[in-house]
Amino acid sequence: MTGAADPVLIGVDVGTTNVKAAAYAPDGRIRAAAAERLPVIHPRPGWSEYDPETLFATAAGVVRRVTAALERAQVAGVAVASMAETAVPLDGRGAPLHHAVAWHDERARPQADWWRREVGDEAVYRITGLPIVPIFGVHKLMWFRQHDPTAHARMRAWLNVADYVAFRLCSVQATDLSLASRLMLLDLNARRWSADLLAACDVDRAILPELVQSGQRLGAVHAEGAAATGLPVGTPVAAGGHDHPCGALALGLTEPGDVLDSMGTSESLFTVTDVPRLTPELGAAGYQQGAHVVANRAYCNGGLYTSGACIEWLRTLIAAGEPDPYATLAAWAEGSPVGARGAFFLPHLRLASPPIVDLDARAAFIGLSAGSDRGDLVRAVLEGLAFEAQASLDGLVALMSVSTRRVRAIGGGTRNRLLMRVKAALLGAPIQVAVHDEATTLGAALLAGVGAGIYRDTFEAPTRVSPAFDEVPVDAAWRERYLRAYREVYLRLYHQLEDLHHAVHALARLDSERPPDTGATADGEEGTP
Repeated sequence: MTGAADPVLIGVDVGTTNVKAAAYAPDGRIRAAAAERLPVIHPRPGWSEYDPETLFATAAGVVRRVTAALERAQVAGVAVASMAETAVPLDGRGAPLHHAVAWHDERARPQADWWRREVGDEAVYRITGLPIVPIFGVHKLMWFRQHDPTAHARMRAWLNVADYVAFRLCSVQATDLSLASRLMLLDLNARRWSADLLAACDVDRAILPELVQSGQRLGAVHAEGAAATGLPVGTPVAAGGHDHPCGALALGLTEPGDVLDSMGTSESLFTVTDVPRLTPELGAAGYQQGAHVVANRAYCNGGLYTSGACIEWLRTLIAAGEPDPYATLAAWAEGSPVGARGAFFLPHLRLASPPIVDLDARAAFIGLSAGSDRGDLVRAVLEGLAFEAQASLDGLVALMSVSTRRVRAIGGGTRNRLLMRVKAALLGAPIQVAVHDEATTLGAALLAGVGAGIYRDTFEAPTRVSPAFDEVPVDAAWRERYLRAYREVYLRLYHQLEDLHHAVHALARLDSERPPDTGATADGEEGTP
């Protein structure tokens, strides 16, 4: 990387299952890219963690592959986007004290229960724009305090994943507002840490990083960061952000009413707003609000906790042995007619989705018959994901009294053409699918460009690039059929099954608390079968 050359901006995306990095010219043309799977640790059922050293090594490795592929290019800046609700506790020397607990980890339910009981849902929502559910960062912080008090006493910082990677590059501890707003301790209107909530949970403000605007320059890559990544010493490091807002930035979704459908392991229906609307009705429906990476913009978020995860679950059950299991699932679904021969799927494998708040919700198939085949099951799952997404978007639009300007989609789920056609039919408007599935790294790169002074601000940055879209049209015949199924069956499905699923959850909890049956009687003799 020597000689006078065009500048490039590097964006990094640390996701739930993969880490990606890409280098872009200032006009958005991609120059190099790399990706690697992020190892996940499962110490017990329902728990998921990341080893911080492995996490950084994986991120540094993909950046190193990108920098090695660049010829005659000057790296003008770097920024990191990441999953939210996942953080690394650090001691005074900056060394990790515990694994980073994944956003979808289930261990923090007791802490969420404490907030609901001691502080209350409405009080929390009025400040943070977040419903009280176990995924948010403060619950994991409190779990760490309770279960490893010795390490907690040594903690001096709690850094979100993107913040941790940036810290390892430039030694600056800071967090942008989009990631900070997922901790459930940010006063969203005032855009500062809430003194009232910190006092309520007895968290020291000193362990929380400085709040900065996405795109703000944090520092420069030091020698150790350069050795790990191949980035030149002195490369500007800018504050990145939460992956969904970064993707929205890359696609030019900066104005109220713009919607990003980000379809990954989970699915985010990210609707841009001018200001937060912290009403009790939105809170009771489970909608999440936060700070956009675009200055002076907020968002309201619906979506699904399990989207791609439902397809992955189905793959392991019925297509794991196939040479190309995802193509096989798609082919099976295409062989099933519209409506999946009467089969419906409720995709609540992990929590219910807004506008429903139910930690004990379960997934379900209904409408199966002797004529149902595996293609019907797959199609029912795809249609169920589309129904659930539409219900979440409809609830958000109704409660916020907004209209959608345009819907653009990114993520692995967009590659399933059948799913996208069902979604467009339900929406009643074309969906623009990003042709290149690198919106999050591009969004991070744009923030790097703001920090490096290549773009004036976060409004100008997306106007300098021209992402390509593949438009999914509305099939009028499908729309009529799917709207009827959606209104007459799907919108009633959760409520019809709610009591049964709560009973199932209670039984499962009882079973998990019962000591294992050793097969021996009280006096030590073998019991009868």
